[in-house]
Amino acid sequence: MRRAAESIAELPRAAAPFVTFSTLLRANGFSVAPEQTQSFIAAVGLLGPRRMADIHAAALATLAPSPDRREAFDALYRAHFLGQTLPGATPTEEEEVAYEPEEGADEDFEPEEINEAGGEATAAESLALRGFPPLSEAEALRRFRRAAPARLPRRRSRRMASGRAGERPDMRRALRDAVRRDGEIVRLPQLRRRTRQRRILLLIDVSGSMKGETDAAMRFAHTLTHAAERVEVFTVGTRLTRVTRALRHRRRETALAAAAAAVADWDGGTRLGDALRAFLGVPRYAGFARSSYVIILSDGLERGDPAALVDAVMRLSRLAWAILWLTPLATRSDFVPETEALRAVAPYLTRIGDASSPGRITDEILTFARET
Repeated sequence: MRRAAESIAELPRAAAPFVTFSTLLRANGFSVAPEQTQSFIAAVGLLGPRRMADIHAAALATLAPSPDRREAFDALYRAHFLGQTLPGATPTEEEEVAYEPEEGADEDFEPEEINEAGGEATAAESLALRGFPPLSEAEALRRFRRAAPARLPRRRSRRMASGRAGERPDMRRALRDAVRRDGEIVRLPQLRRRTRQRRILLLIDVSGSMKGETDAAMRFAHTLTHAAERVEVFTVGTRLTRVTRALRHRRRETALAAAAAAVADWDGGTRLGDALRAFLGVPRYAGFARSSYVIILSDGLERGDPAALVDAVMRLSRLAWAILWLTPLATRSDFVPETEALRAVAPYLTRIGDASSPGRITDEILTFARET
């Protein structure tokens, strides 16, 4: 021990806590090789570290405690690096105290009041309904990304594919099979139309009235861009901005930073009609809306001329396959539009849904796609 203490004293001051942690693990029955200690120090150096969680992650990756001793490993880590006290030892069988019920314990127990909080043990039966919190944003987006490829709407393509059942015989494949079988055709293959996912056009309102929902909407847009086959994303406020290319970055932070740099009218005014007119005025952009699944994330608080918005949405409805307008104001199933602009464009919308949270947005999109 004296030799080990002298060797630790010779170490650099920054590396000493990590070496002594390995020594502490060995003293408590963990198998830690010197090479693992070196890897632990190297991993901490690579991570920075910026947080104590980085040191903990490096320790788990390099010192590799067994799963059945993970709790003991974490307790030693907290005691060494965070100064927390170790939990006391559990009582042995000799120390256990037998429980002897008092006289009259078997009699029926009728409490005077029900323990609603559950903070104390009680023999009373309490019947109640428990509500569970909604899914977190990250979990909702993960589920949407897994479910979107199979549940987003599809359409028939012009391309044909061979299959057992189809619309007409596949003569080319039939002749190839006949050549391999000396002129015999055992089964006549068929041709059927392929299906492909419909293009999705996502329009995000980035005006001041949507300031509280804009960040979540952009994170959803990034997830949708990587979950669907063909997606076009635009922001609308006082101007129109295409952010599809920025959101194609795999890393969310990089994609959102690129989109933030591209959009200049964050938290500004609301001229949805003028922005949609500008969208339809560009032939390439108008082509994105043809037979597409249009999703508009907006509260409908138009500050410009409502007639311009009505005209633009009417023209958009003629091009699109369906228009789903999602607003954070539609938190109830019996929601009725109250703004003048949203009431005016309601006849041209396929559906108005709830956009109060990312979970509600994903549910509305997938539910609408399944019903249609």
